[in-house]
Amino acid sequence: MQILGVILVALVSVRLLQSIIAAVQSHSNARHRTQRTLQLLDEQIAAVQALRVQRESQQMHWNGYRKFKLSKKIKEARDVCSFYLVPHDGKPLPRYLPGQFVTFRFQVPDPNKGQMKSVVRCYSLSEAPREQYYRITVKRVPPPARTNIPPGLISNYLHDQVNVGDLLDLQAPRGEFSLDPANSKPVVLIGGGVGVTPVLSIANAILESETGNDVWFLYGVRCGEDHAMRDHLRQLEQKHENFHLHVRYSQPGENDLCERDYDTSGHIDINLIKSLVKVTNLDFYICGPPQMMDSIVTGLRDWGVAEDHIHREAFGRATLSKVANKDETQLKHDKLDSKKTLSIQFNRSNRNLTWDGSHNCLLDLALEAGINIDSGCRAGSCGSCEIAVKSGEVGCRVEPGINIDKGSCLACISYPKSELILDA
Repeated sequence: MQILGVILVALVSVRLLQSIIAAVQSHSNARHRTQRTLQLLDEQIAAVQALRVQRESQQMHWNGYRKFKLSKKIKEARDVCSFYLVPHDGKPLPRYLPGQFVTFRFQVPDPNKGQMKSVVRCYSLSEAPREQYYRITVKRVPPPARTNIPPGLISNYLHDQVNVGDLLDLQAPRGEFSLDPANSKPVVLIGGGVGVTPVLSIANAILESETGNDVWFLYGVRCGEDHAMRDHLRQLEQKHENFHLHVRYSQPGENDLCERDYDTSGHIDINLIKSLVKVTNLDFYICGPPQMMDSIVTGLRDWGVAEDHIHREAFGRATLSKVANKDETQLKHDKLDSKKTLSIQFNRSNRNLTWDGSHNCLLDLALEAGINIDSGCRAGSCGSCEIAVKSGEVGCRVEPGINIDKGSCLACISYPKSELILDA
């Protein structure tokens, strides 16, 4: 009888345990369903907010140039200044994507003609999106050593001639070297010299969005005197556990201390990236001198990083790394096409020129002949030199960094593949 009682108690206990387990599993499943529902709801809310921001930005977007007043000018390092610009009309600014740039039009003296001339330049925005102001950070460009090449015209003009209260002409932000911080995954941001500006904008925006995604920030600069945003970057490192900063000096100065001012010496290269990041399934954003970018991009490809995970921004003339997607046969055809002798007609200017392969691009051909075509980045990124091709076919030295209208080309990276009629 006692044995039967024990068996009965055991059976009841098993049934009770099964009921408890079933209840726990049911509760767990319900909790997972609730979490998934909340996650989907958060995603829907984020999508609605993104759409709202996009609509508001489109409503506040402007065409052509708009007047901005310089409200503040801050020295960031030797020969590096930040310029804070507010809209002269007092109206709010459209949101932009971190990493984008603005196009300026300057009126500066032409020493050769004794009159003013219009010059277009592009500068990356160096701050996370703000409704009140834009910020650019510009390095003064000195003349190259032992050459007759003059110093950078506009960088020196900004440093020496533009003062608080002055008005400047700006186009709305644009550019494909960007991301949406709310939808981003872990990223590696690499800046060399003043090329740190767009990746700093991206870093600030991601950290302000509080997504918690990891941000590796690699900054290469010559020495402490050229180290821009030093205090700001260290503050980000102290405040955000997901911000991983590594500063490398190529030529440390006598007063520069390792582990205080910088982390390692040398140039940023693929070996440093591998030692810090470890994995390849991240997005890499790179901006800096052409030699640095070409070396890093080649290293990332050899490491196995997918092409669509490599993003780069060129300052000045475009680097050859952008053409690496073309096969050797196509590159040979492009080279042969660019050497043809062809007739190029500029309709608006009523000029006929001959392309003989001695120029790098259509923009160089036009400017040498005195045909005025706006230009800015000279890297296929800003769109200032976009012109319509009324007849004929053009090729591109590198892939355009922006979307252009069908039937148009960017003169700074284009060459003729046949005789052309251009709307310029």
